Amino acid sequence: DVDDLGGVPMIGIKEISITGWKSVTKRAIDFTIALVGLIVLSPLMLLIALTIKLDSPGPVLFRQIRVGKGGRHFVLYKFRSMREGAEEEQQKLTDLNEAEGPIFKIRHDPRCTTVGKFLRRTSLDEMLQLYNVLRGEMSLVGPRPPIPTEVEHYEEWHKKRLEVSPGMTGLWQVSGRSELSFDEMVLLDIYYIENWSAALDTEIFLRTIPRILLGNGAY
Repeated sequence: DVDDLGGVPMIGIKEISITGWKSVTKRAIDFTIALVGLIVLSPLMLLIALTIKLDSPGPVLFRQIRVGKGGRHFVLYKFRSMREGAEEEQQKLTDLNEAEGPIFKIRHDPRCTTVGKFLRRTSLDEMLQLYNVLRGEMSLVGPRPPIPTEVEHYEEWHKKRLEVSPGMTGLWQVSGRSELSFDEMVLLDIYYIENWSAALDTEIFLRTIPRILLGNGAY
């Protein structure tokens, strides 16, 4: 339950719903779809890799440490959408940050390559996370996986979103995504965690497809 006290969200902690047979079912669905997806989408992935290589110097893949279930760290894989050395440039761009809370986001990030802008707008840069799902580090649907420096700034109630595996998509992505505040994102994550069902995952997944095609809220 979520109540508001002087503008501060007060969370009534409930039992996590993704346990027991529900957890097994969710993992089985994740594994099956991720495996099939990696096989079916492999030609598209090869094409994306080629365009990245032709567009700008640097590696095709982008690897980054993220925080998963229970606070465990894992390596997240994405197609590179920025020029080499982009992470080192972030400190110089803090004044341009448009996100609230510990998240860093710039709508028109100057570090993005030409191909990278398209990949980020369509979320195709995140396709490789199917590999993370296959490995059990992520789920198809769940909270956004944070980086360690974000978690360092979490308030206690924010940490509830770390009690389940992070997802490639989630309630945040289909409910406004980059337009939502950080606290609003966390509240959506908590609602998802406490009210999970296969039907909810299916609804979120289906709502994600048109948002990817239209590029709504992605940057």
